Amino acid sequence: MPDTLPSPARILGPAGLIPFAGLVLLAALWPQGRPVLLVALLAYGATIAAFLGAVHWGLALRPAPGEEGAAWGRLGLGVVPALLAWVALLAPLPAGLAGLAALLLATAAVESLAARRGLVPAAYLRLRWVLSLGAGACLLVGAALA
Repeated sequence: MPDTLPSPARILGPAGLIPFAGLVLLAALWPQGRPVLLVALLAYGATIAAFLGAVHWGLALRPAPGEEGAAWGRLGLGVVPALLAWVALLAPLPAGLAGLAALLLATAAVESLAARRGLVPAAYLRLRWVLSLGAGACLLVGAALA
């Protein structure tokens, strides 16, 4: 697998942190708007968690030669984050935000295991960890503010 990411991924990936940081910053600075801002943070986090699963569906639907046997694991990893994000949306706000932070980090950890088997590009995994740590930190701050 190539060890580079296309330029749009290197730009749009980090740009995806802007709503996380912006919402938690606004929630910290504007207590009157905090409830709505934290719900927006929760909804955005759930959307991103579901998006992460789509990556694995893409990999499963177009496997590299020799990776066909990974389809069940990839498709499962594609479904589980969306289901758990949905549960987070139904949880009380602090628990939902903290749960999403844990989900993003757990998904990155599972992807790290897949990378050891050559199933996930190293460049993608590096970006994922940076984004997951940033998003997870924002979600945890949001949980503390809730």
